[in-house]
Amino acid sequence: MSNGNTSIPKNIDVNVPSVARMYDYFLGGKDNYPSDRVACEQLLEHVPSTKVLAVNNRLFLRRVVHHLASEYGIRQFIDHGSGLPTQDNVHEVAQLVDPAARVVYIDNDPIVLAHGKAILEENDRTAVIQADMRDTEGILGHPEVVRLIDFDQPVAALFVSVLHCIPDKDDPAGLVRRVADRLAPGSFLVVCQLVSEDAATRDFVTDFMAKSTGDQWGRVRRQEDVGVFLEGLEVLAPGLVEVSTWWPDSDLAPKQATREWIEFGGVGRKG
Repeated sequence: MSNGNTSIPKNIDVNVPSVARMYDYFLGGKDNYPSDRVACEQLLEHVPSTKVLAVNNRLFLRRVVHHLASEYGIRQFIDHGSGLPTQDNVHEVAQLVDPAARVVYIDNDPIVLAHGKAILEENDRTAVIQADMRDTEGILGHPEVVRLIDFDQPVAALFVSVLHCIPDKDDPAGLVRRVADRLAPGSFLVVCQLVSEDAATRDFVTDFMAKSTGDQWGRVRRQEDVGVFLEGLEVLAPGLVEVSTWWPDSDLAPKQATREWIEFGGVGRKG
């Protein structure tokens, strides 16, 4: 259900599910439509841990942004495939540490752009741009990125739960490397993606999401595939892990209860 505060862009067919709006639904948001909810419920029938997985992924994003801002002094963030605004957005977490922190959100969904602009219109240290995250040169040269990001200083580039949207033919590992190459020493790359060690689960979800979203999907991968994304970088402790175990806030923090598929990733630092 849309919250009614932002009109639907004319070029959007809300009868086709979008990854961003499906994620919003799993997080308990209101910026989704019947097609998104139907797809989510069908997905839950086959991979019932998906809602918990989405919540744990969001908590990981919050922890990693706070960790990089508070422990490593990062004040610049580029969030690739950011999705719809929800609670504990990157700018809210980073600017709680330092109000001067700057954040750029990138998503190819026009509804994300519409909602993001409405929320961020009074925050001049934050911007949202509509772009395909594979267009590294276009993104890094975008006027809002140029305005907010100083590439002579460390940046955290986030690829949180989005690389499974990139098909192999578009080389997701190459995408991360292109961004890393443009960042200053001391920058960080944060990656995680949906993985499964069960071939049937990988095949079902990959096929289901490709058909549901009009082929706006890559594939569910294996854990060993994720390590390639951070090759050449220093991987911070605790390494590449299921994300609910990446520096949890406490022993009582939510854990991934079942393992038919998980969010798997970590953080790499450029030397």
